[in-house]
Amino acid sequence: MRTGFDNEKYLKMQSQHIMERIQKFDNKLYLEFGGKLFDDLHASRVLPGFAPDSKLQMLMQLADQAEIIMVVSADDIEKNKIREDLGITYDNDVFRLIDAFRSRGLYVSSVVLTKYADQHSLTHFQKRLEQIGIRVYHHYVIPGYPTNVPYIVSEEGYGKNDYIETTRPLVVVTAPGPGSGKMSTCLSQLYHEHKHGICAGYAKYETFPIWNLPLDHPVNLAYEAATADLNDINMIDPFHLKEYGVTTVNYNRDVEIFPVLNAMFIKIFGKNPYASPTDMGVNMAGNCIIDDAICREASRQEIIRRYYQAIDGLANGTRTSEEVGKIQRLMSQENLSVTDRLVVPAALQKSEKTGGRPAVAIELPNGTICTGKTGDLLGASAAALVNALKELADIPHDLPVLSPSAIAPIQTLKTEYLGSKNPRLHTDEVLIALSATAAENESSALALKQLPKLKGSQVHSTVLLSPIDRKIFKRLLCDLTCEPKTQ
Repeated sequence: MRTGFDNEKYLKMQSQHIMERIQKFDNKLYLEFGGKLFDDLHASRVLPGFAPDSKLQMLMQLADQAEIIMVVSADDIEKNKIREDLGITYDNDVFRLIDAFRSRGLYVSSVVLTKYADQHSLTHFQKRLEQIGIRVYHHYVIPGYPTNVPYIVSEEGYGKNDYIETTRPLVVVTAPGPGSGKMSTCLSQLYHEHKHGICAGYAKYETFPIWNLPLDHPVNLAYEAATADLNDINMIDPFHLKEYGVTTVNYNRDVEIFPVLNAMFIKIFGKNPYASPTDMGVNMAGNCIIDDAICREASRQEIIRRYYQAIDGLANGTRTSEEVGKIQRLMSQENLSVTDRLVVPAALQKSEKTGGRPAVAIELPNGTICTGKTGDLLGASAAALVNALKELADIPHDLPVLSPSAIAPIQTLKTEYLGSKNPRLHTDEVLIALSATAAENESSALALKQLPKLKGSQVHSTVLLSPIDRKIFKRLLCDLTCEPKTQ
């Protein structure tokens, strides 16, 4: 796979920029972290070379300077809100994130429960946190937030919130999901720090949109496609343009809220250290693109993938026609067609040749495309996966790598004991069969060793895949799209 982004340069520049920002204040910076810390796969897709855990790596370089505050809405805990990408509740995700941070040597000092109203269901959650040495603080709903600045920045507003005790110069404020109250937590702390005689600073760390790329750059357009469900819109930062005469890109929510933030900063400090939303950011990603053409093409491919996600969601009722329409407009803007995603025509042609039966195409990182059809023993996904592994292992196509003695027991289990009418193997089952065959078949063992090489492969199915097949491709770090049709 070709690289368009210098990750090492990014880590170095990002860490240095954050340290410089800390020094501009009283050696105290509250850094709001947006997006994903551990698995920013969107960034790694549109910026080939960007490591999915780059933010975490950057933090680890500043481990002795940083502490982490987790912010979670009391409402989300009470309602047992689920993280759709992981399938776990927000309270369990808080513990997952704390364990993950600690395992990497990062200091998690506290958890803030925002929108706190003495909810009974939070008592057990708070006790669990305290039992593992995490301090818990409460922040409350402020009437008129965020527009009633005089009331918000007063003893009746931020003043009622608990003051979070911190000990390190860099305080990273993160959350299990959006709408948790990260920004409000940061501003509340600025208010309290000012009361304690400390002129603390605030900054925002969002990877996208990239402020120093053009508004219509495919990397920024891909971010719009990724957030089409949120109705985020990239736009020129008018405050930055007015102050400096320089065109930069931000998104609508930050631009819309900036006048309110400006009034809050003035109310707290007497002046605002920032002239624009762009000034508040600390993102150096745009300076680390080393091949613009590669990143442009990767982003165009991401827009097409997002389109398929949207139409698949429209088919099952989880997405809206407005979201689909927005991504279609982005595709038109870039003159994109679904056939620009090479696995799409490959899968459709394979299906057509087999009488319209389901088919799957896999484009390997080296550009080779393998296909699979629905047969008597294997589903299309399983067949394509086996063919891709054989291609990577340089095993002749006519040489079998699956033993009938390994397949038959799985089929018997499915049909005779578990009541399934479909004897064909899914991707997880074919991997189990391959593992069982590997002990006695050298070719099977060789094929199995190729699994890590599937990372970054592109996959397309002519029908909507089962949750099992989707999960396997996700675990293999393959990018999957499907036609919005049921088998």
